[in-house]
Amino acid sequence: MEEMPVKKNQELEVTVVDLSYLGMGVAKVDGYPIFVENALPQEKILVRIVKVGKKFGFGKMLSIIQKSPYRQEVENEDLLRTGIAPLSHLKYEQQLVFKQEQVRNVLKKTAKMPEIQVEKTIGMQQPFGYRNKAQIPIRKIDGILQTGFYRKNSHELIPIDHFFIQDPAIDAAIIVIREILQQFEVKAYNEKNNSGFLRHIVIRRGYHTHEMMVVLVTRKEHFFQGEKIAQAIQEKLPEVVSIIQNINPKQTNVILGEQEKVLLGRSYVYDQLLGKTYRISAKSFYQVNTPQAEVLYQKAFELADLKKSDVVIDAYSGIGTIGLSLANQVAHVYGMETIKQAVIDAQENAKLNGIKNAEYVTGKAEDIMPRWKEDGIHPNVIFVDPPRKGLDQSFIETACQMKPEKFIYISCNPATMARDLKVFAEQEYFTDSIQPVDLFPQTHHVETIVLLEKKSS
Repeated sequence: MEEMPVKKNQELEVTVVDLSYLGMGVAKVDGYPIFVENALPQEKILVRIVKVGKKFGFGKMLSIIQKSPYRQEVENEDLLRTGIAPLSHLKYEQQLVFKQEQVRNVLKKTAKMPEIQVEKTIGMQQPFGYRNKAQIPIRKIDGILQTGFYRKNSHELIPIDHFFIQDPAIDAAIIVIREILQQFEVKAYNEKNNSGFLRHIVIRRGYHTHEMMVVLVTRKEHFFQGEKIAQAIQEKLPEVVSIIQNINPKQTNVILGEQEKVLLGRSYVYDQLLGKTYRISAKSFYQVNTPQAEVLYQKAFELADLKKSDVVIDAYSGIGTIGLSLANQVAHVYGMETIKQAVIDAQENAKLNGIKNAEYVTGKAEDIMPRWKEDGIHPNVIFVDPPRKGLDQSFIETACQMKPEKFIYISCNPATMARDLKVFAEQEYFTDSIQPVDLFPQTHHVETIVLLEKKSS
């Protein structure tokens, strides 16, 4: 058996030389990488080895012998332990540099395209309190309902009241709702036994409108005194215009179930983005950082260099935020989305904003695009904003068959974006540069915008 240069429970001094893509400190012992949470480059630290693998190990930091000049104090260490704000110990200017480097690394290693320029990450003036949505588990601890977040790599709930990156009004609302649920003696979910009743509290709050939606995720449909609880919540929180019960009976990590009931008010909230009003349902995708989403979209539209004669396809269109934001700059917008409720929202949002040159359909792009092509639709620009898994190869091939002049690819995962750039290159669509945007300050996540254009051979 191969001898490793470190042993479990061994304590040793190491120097941190890098950050992993997840924001963990990387130290090396005879070339063997050790990953350490809450450690930063240029720091000399004392660690205890907690896990030894064939290619790398993990250590727990016991003390800092020499601090990084980029370290900043964290008010609540639980923000690091739970992964809510895993980069909050790193000065914000360096977080932006770290994210730029992550994009460079995947271009070099995954896409094999080191020649692509990565611009400086566009940051925020106030990189905290930005999240307009919270999904908070609720458990009973010592006989009292508690809200918080799970310790990393576990389902042990750490009680937290102030989440730092969330809208402070959402943090305050969670405490109020939790106290009301305690008064009504609502039973918390027990994950091990798949028993109990209330699993999560989900809250959305409009950044511009301040309208609030509360979703109570329950294991069973019957909600004893559910309407009374909803009324009590609205009395204490006048911003609440929508209270929904979502039923999720499955023993799963997925938060929302299929079935919903409106307990009070509407089934949606309104918010504004780039001067347009949007209706947002409980399951619809909406960027969690509204002011930075406006920066992201404006940059994407600038790169697209849209003309009044352009026909645009908005793939993964959600509730229509991209397509409707640019509709008045182009001839026509066609959007598609697999989630039916999001499409209904997009159609309503078009009416709400008096937009008549945009239409939205439910379905997969692979099915819809060939039909549009047969109908004589020839897009100049295709916008894609997929989930973290990126684009299917079949989607890229189908989209390229429509021969748009350019693609605007908005990605929330540099690794899958880099993988997809290789497939686009096979279809002779290339990029010269990539623009990172910090949509998720204090975390390792980074959004990128890519302009891909057809290059003649």
